Amino acid sequence: MGPLRSKKRRPTFRRLLKTSGMKLENKLKNRQLKQENVAKKQRKEQKRLRQAMKGATLQIPRPLETYRKRPEEEEEEEEFLESLPTDMLDEEDLQQMTAMARKASFITRDLSSCGSVHSGKKRGADVVRGYEKVPRKMARMEEKEVIHLLPFKDKSGVIPRSVERAKQPRKEEEEEEEEEPAETAEPEEDEGASSSYVEMTPEEREQFRVNTLNMKKQRIATLASAIISDPLNNMKRVKEMRGMMMEADPCVAVSVRKMVMVSLTEVFKDIAPTYRIRPLTAAEKNTKVKKETQQLREFEESIVSQYKFFLEDLEQTIKDWKQKKRKRSQAVSVQSYRGLAEVSVRCLCELLLTMPHFNFHNNIIVTLVPLMNDPLKKVSDMCCDAFRKLFHDDRVGGASLATVRVISGLIKSLNYSVRPEVLRTLLSLRIKEVEMRKDLEATAPKKKFMTNKEKKKNLSRMQRKWKKAEEKLEKELLEAEASESKDKKIKLHTETLNIIFLIYFRILKKAQKSVLLPAVLEGLANFAHLINLEFFDDLLNVLQNLIQSGDLTNRESLHCIQTVFTILSGQGDALNIDPLNFYSQLYTILMRLHAGAPNEDIIIVLRCLDAMLTRRRKQVTLQRAMAFLKRLSTLSLHVLPNASVGILAANRATMHSFPKCDILLDNEIQGSGFYLAELDEPEHCNAQNTALWELHTLQRHFHPVVRQFAAHLSRGAPSEGSAALSMELCRRSPLELFEDYSVKDMTFNPPVASPASKKKDQFVDGAMLLDDELQKRVESILSAAEDTHLDFTATHH
Repeated sequence: MGPLRSKKRRPTFRRLLKTSGMKLENKLKNRQLKQENVAKKQRKEQKRLRQAMKGATLQIPRPLETYRKRPEEEEEEEEFLESLPTDMLDEEDLQQMTAMARKASFITRDLSSCGSVHSGKKRGADVVRGYEKVPRKMARMEEKEVIHLLPFKDKSGVIPRSVERAKQPRKEEEEEEEEEPAETAEPEEDEGASSSYVEMTPEEREQFRVNTLNMKKQRIATLASAIISDPLNNMKRVKEMRGMMMEADPCVAVSVRKMVMVSLTEVFKDIAPTYRIRPLTAAEKNTKVKKETQQLREFEESIVSQYKFFLEDLEQTIKDWKQKKRKRSQAVSVQSYRGLAEVSVRCLCELLLTMPHFNFHNNIIVTLVPLMNDPLKKVSDMCCDAFRKLFHDDRVGGASLATVRVISGLIKSLNYSVRPEVLRTLLSLRIKEVEMRKDLEATAPKKKFMTNKEKKKNLSRMQRKWKKAEEKLEKELLEAEASESKDKKIKLHTETLNIIFLIYFRILKKAQKSVLLPAVLEGLANFAHLINLEFFDDLLNVLQNLIQSGDLTNRESLHCIQTVFTILSGQGDALNIDPLNFYSQLYTILMRLHAGAPNEDIIIVLRCLDAMLTRRRKQVTLQRAMAFLKRLSTLSLHVLPNASVGILAANRATMHSFPKCDILLDNEIQGSGFYLAELDEPEHCNAQNTALWELHTLQRHFHPVVRQFAAHLSRGAPSEGSAALSMELCRRSPLELFEDYSVKDMTFNPPVASPASKKKDQFVDGAMLLDDELQKRVESILSAAEDTHLDFTATHH
């Protein structure tokens, strides 16, 4: 038998390569650890040296004798020193000896210290020895980037290879170094200019200011055009423009800062991308990318940083105005802070509306929401208008949700003492669909039409293949639409509406007597159709108590009634609630309205009538409908023309919903009793015993549309025939007619036609008189009237 073969397998070439790679990594790690340990030791030694040198400088040598000598001893010492021979000593040696004698430390230790004589000798020697070993100037340890190459194998083994990566010199540092000397020379020029500016006359100062301002304008225009033309390479110009916001020349500082703010706002609106820029992860930073991709990344990083700094500058300007801070530089006076702050607010509002997709949008919202409650009306209106436009233009709902959250926090922090305009901005929200609480059957997952097993049983192989391709195509089409998901939109709107109702219910519970109550009632009337069923009972009780308290105005009471009937006409239709009390309240309020009251209250009345009579016609009795018809006809005599048109249009809809109301057009009495016009109960006022005589009066109204409606209703509101309305009038709702014939501009709508011109007959004295005797009589009377002098001061007793 031959020798036994070794069971140990020889390593393959791949295993050798793998092992060599691990060894290389371990060597690199060990080398880095050694370098870190050496640097750590050097830092420790330098720290010890600094402490030793600091201790040596702080120690002040003191003389051995600190007591005060007597005058006799001082005289004897002087005589003894004079008697000594000085020929053997030079003056320098004498001075050196005198200095050494004053220092007691050259003989022994410092007496002021209490340590032992030989303590610290060894340690001090080590410190000095270590100080000698340390180089005079520490070499800067630069991290070298190494590129590992493929190894090659030799007889001795595997030999690794690596090459250092060459670094490109940074041009930015060289440019900054070149710019520094130029910046240092500016103060001297400013000092010379300020000294010459004081010596100028007022005319020269104004001319100097105009010239300086023109130069600044040209500089701003040049920088802005350069940035817009090539944003990738000219982002440094943005930094230069931001530097001009700190203009130090007092004569043009305010104007220049305002122009820079507006210019930078337009620049960012132009160059900002249409997406949100996120920070790169560590893995993305270490990944090697193309040159174009790296350039795009640098541009995105620079624009985000510059945009952030610009927003901080605008916010700081507003804070300085609020806090009335006086800066060290006297360039801008305290009186100019308000103008700068207004421009800053305008710029922030512009960025809020035009760049909702970009970074820091929520930061702008947090800055502007408190300014909605600012005492200065101009700033407050500016912010409120901006948020109204934001709510109206927000298609998805993300920006609206962020704004409503901040508004809720502001109202709660200020303890509900905010302006009503802050809450009225919420009426501009475009919330039409929300996620209601559904039943278990509706929320259960829907069963698929066909399972995989059923497909295999019922479909052929080719049909299954076509089905799979069809599903894939539908999925790709949904991804290609690039539109926001409807579910996401409904989810955001639901969360927004929950916060709004939280604000409203807090105010109804804790601050019913505040100035915010009208805005709350108006908001509830606007979003009442979206309230969940859980809150209906409590909300109806609260609104009923508010109306019966008598503390509400006509508009607030109308908002409460509108909220109740909006709820009952929507989800609350299933509830068993009799709103007879609210019918009586509206019937009472109608008699308080007139042309001197706000005309906008009629809009709420028309909405309430539509919800109470037209939509709920099956729950309304004929007696109640006739009572409202009579009272509305009476009201149409006392309001403005457009309100009369809207009320008569509502009466037309009521007569179509209740055809038996035509008995009011007859003069005969339908039953016992008399019509009680002042009674506030529509069910018991005996409206069937009266007639709509107001329609005959309205047929002589100056407004042509009022005359048309009055004539139409007096004939029973027919849909066809000569008494029917034109298609233009009958197709429009009462609210549309109210808006179309509005008299906001204090002009007639439609305009009143000018009267036809009539030529007056011209009479000549005596030209038309044929009788000579009568002509003489007229002339004698006229001549007598000219000669007599009339005295109007005389009085008859």
